[in-house]
Amino acid sequence: MSPNLPKTVDLVNQSQGKSADAVFDAVHNVMHLYRSMQLRGLRDSTRDPAHELTHMEYKVLGFFARHPGASQSELVAHSGRDKAQVARLIKGLRDQQLLDAQVDETDRRSTRLRLSPLGRNVIDSLEGMGAHVSNLAVQGMSAEECTQLLSLLMRIKGNLEAEAGAAPAADKD
Repeated sequence: MSPNLPKTVDLVNQSQGKSADAVFDAVHNVMHLYRSMQLRGLRDSTRDPAHELTHMEYKVLGFFARHPGASQSELVAHSGRDKAQVARLIKGLRDQQLLDAQVDETDRRSTRLRLSPLGRNVIDSLEGMGAHVSNLAVQGMSAEECTQLLSLLMRIKGNLEAEAGAAPAADKD
């Protein structure tokens, strides 16, 4: 910068950057609190230490709830997670008797996974807790406000997808 020109401060872009950071901090904090309340609700309702799931264990159970009979490889491809991490998660869930495994009839090297009856109960409880926490979160908001918030969040999602070069796709787990 020239010594003859005064230094200018771009307050508009600086405040927008801080505002954008604040939005994503708030979104992160809201989702963390939502998941925490959901999982705590499961623990409190069952009083069973076996139901102290991590966030990733919950995501894996949710995947197999929506894709019964999927393989570990399909979960790896869907989640983008490391094979070893997924293998550990699945082993832990099988040890807790939340997932059942069956050898694939067409490819004996592959195993098909689905929720066990206990796993189904856990997912149903978590989804019920999720609905409760979601309703609690928007308490006092009008239908118009909820619609506006959803519209703004979808706009943010679209901006990110456009920048990433991704076609708008269904939400990942």
